[in-house]
Amino acid sequence: MILVHNYILAIICCCICCICWGSWANTQKLVATPKWRFELFYWDFTWGVFLTAALGALLLGGPVFIDNLTHLDLGSTGCAMLGGIVWNFANIFLTAAIAIAGMSVGFPIGGGLGWIGGIIFNYLLVILAGHTYPGNQALLWIGVAIIIVAIYLCAKAYGNLTSTRKQTPTKGIVLAVISGIGLIFFYGLVVKSLDPMYVNGGTGTLAPYTGVFFFALGVLISTPIFNTFVMHHPFDGPKLTFKDYLAGSSRTHLIGMLGGLIWMGGMVISFMGSGAANPAISYALSNAAPIVAMIWGVWIWKEFKGAPKGTYPLIGAMFLLFIVGLVLITMSNG
Repeated sequence: MILVHNYILAIICCCICCICWGSWANTQKLVATPKWRFELFYWDFTWGVFLTAALGALLLGGPVFIDNLTHLDLGSTGCAMLGGIVWNFANIFLTAAIAIAGMSVGFPIGGGLGWIGGIIFNYLLVILAGHTYPGNQALLWIGVAIIIVAIYLCAKAYGNLTSTRKQTPTKGIVLAVISGIGLIFFYGLVVKSLDPMYVNGGTGTLAPYTGVFFFALGVLISTPIFNTFVMHHPFDGPKLTFKDYLAGSSRTHLIGMLGGLIWMGGMVISFMGSGAANPAISYALSNAAPIVAMIWGVWIWKEFKGAPKGTYPLIGAMFLLFIVGLVLITMSNG
């Protein structure tokens, strides 16, 4: 099994994961049309996620992955799959928020809430277990507070933008918030499924790539349930059928699968260095994806073009606060 044991290389793996998690939605933007909505994109995205996880487990996991499959621990397997199901529920809402409000809004609100919520959740687990938080709590909570302010500024900037377009910002923000609530829990579930010899905090029996594989299997089996429901009860636009999906071109399907490859490629690389990096720092860096998404959304896709005066200072402040919050949270873990 191929794992990174050097600390610096492990941190680089986390940074690559951050870039991947903040960039996959570009593929959704590339194919988005009135006839090819996010619900149709999501089928291809799911296949990309699963196939990348399976390939990563076979190539990087090797004999250890095969051994895990032949000696399955149902508790650990179920925990990893539950992580995938929880993430999938949250990610469908995030994808909907991106389709309605853009990357520079959906990610900072949904991803930001998931980020700080996960930090708070993991902190409570440490305290409830009777342990002391292994780091600087003042820096941690100052960082969390700063990110909360950044999320508020993002919502305010989006409100300014929609006011000029005679739209209400409520739907995009609500979808992003629901996504953020779901994103709080998935990472911890996957980590708990892993063998502690590979990852600090693990309580299961799975090797990293096996955990990622079963996470992706949870995504694969839950997408027909979640996405079919959303197609029949859309957040925006008319009802869709599977016939609409079959009408997509080969290029459109491949770009959707590329999105899944980018996201899952980031997760595979993140777990490659999971044993060498402090899990708390790994979580903080990997979940800094909103910063990457803001760069794409604001500067590349020009999602705030035509926004009223005073909006761009809010965006600049939001971006700066996210970076400061990331630095403080990372520093808090020593």
